[in-house]
Amino acid sequence: MATSVLVVLGFILFLAFYIVMIYNRLVKFKNRFKNAFSQIDVQLKRRYDLIPNLVETAKAYLKHENETLTKVTEARNQALAATKAAASNPGDASAMKSLMGAEAALGGALLSLNAVMEAYPDLKADQTMMQLSEELTTTENKVSFARQAFNDEVMVYNTQRETFPDVMLAPMFGFAEATLWRIEAVEEKQAPKVSFQ
Repeated sequence: MATSVLVVLGFILFLAFYIVMIYNRLVKFKNRFKNAFSQIDVQLKRRYDLIPNLVETAKAYLKHENETLTKVTEARNQALAATKAAASNPGDASAMKSLMGAEAALGGALLSLNAVMEAYPDLKADQTMMQLSEELTTTENKVSFARQAFNDEVMVYNTQRETFPDVMLAPMFGFAEATLWRIEAVEEKQAPKVSFQ
């Protein structure tokens, strides 16, 4: 009788240890994708800090393009707010969707600004504008790399939480599926068309 009690107790202890191990593994992967998002957050904040300087420099040259500058500023502010909401919980699908939409709108506004700037050679030649544009391009590249790292970590986390036996325990402990960062804007997905006529 005592042996069977010891076997049952041993099995319960083993099961508890195994559940704790699964929980800790899910926590580890969740923290890794949260850390990956914080790297995106750092680069986005850097970009958001550059945009007002870019707009201020452009204002001197683009006196008749206030609407474009206003759209860039508004899109930047919306993206900044969406980033703050997503940073508090990068696993929240609605916050991530809002962020992706705000980032797409900001990307569109920046494309419009670049198109307008093409018509102003003095602005393109301005040293401050050239430096800001170069910094913005560098930051965009860093954001792209950070997004890829984030998606890699989200994939690892989602794969782990969907594998057996984690899939049975993840919902009990509140480990919801994390959202991948996807490109929302159609113009970002399509390659530019080139014509030699």
